[in-house]
Amino acid sequence: MRILLIEDDEALRAVLLPVLEEAGFGCDEAADGTCGLELLLHNPYDVAVVDRMLPGMDGLALVRAARGKGCAVPVLMLTALGRVEDRVDGLDAGADDYLAKPFDNRELIARLRALGRRPADTLESGSLRRGDLSLDTAALTLAGPAGTARLSKNENALLEALLRRAGQLVSREALFHAVWGAEDFVEEGNLDSYIHFARRRLRAVGSGAAIRTVRGVGYCLEPGGAS
Repeated sequence: MRILLIEDDEALRAVLLPVLEEAGFGCDEAADGTCGLELLLHNPYDVAVVDRMLPGMDGLALVRAARGKGCAVPVLMLTALGRVEDRVDGLDAGADDYLAKPFDNRELIARLRALGRRPADTLESGSLRRGDLSLDTAALTLAGPAGTARLSKNENALLEALLRRAGQLVSREALFHAVWGAEDFVEEGNLDSYIHFARRRLRAVGSGAAIRTVRGVGYCLEPGGAS
């Protein structure tokens, strides 16, 4: 896998580059958003790691610009901002996953490997219709009565798992596996965050569907509208 690391903190780049290379990744680096965008648009990368706070062009603007030019490289956004709203902003901009600073390097590696695998898992999945929802897993879009919303790959994987078993309880373990595969270094709270994001997406497209929590066990998507 070839990784693009866009991070303005020189000390952090000095730490991360040997970690990534030891894990078997080839790495390019950029210290500002403008240079990072140029590299991302003109080179074949498997994953880009993008810091949210960058000089020249911040991480959100960078990802929006890349997506606007048709760049589909998976993006892992690094952020020191811990609020759910800040994470939602990153996903809305087109990032596929986020990792809050400070982080364990093992989790970074696990997330990158998961993102590197995911396109082959999702692009051939087709589309799903349940109630008033339509999920296009190839285009990463969710449609409902009020319009459409673009999804990150993790949001897409989560909603696909719930929609395929609409009306049934899906365990937390099954959802973890659907979104992150067999990776060990994913915090429990990440699933709860992505459930929160998914509920926001349902509201954004005007769906009557609801994700019901069965505390300590899992979640159930109850479709809305006509089947």
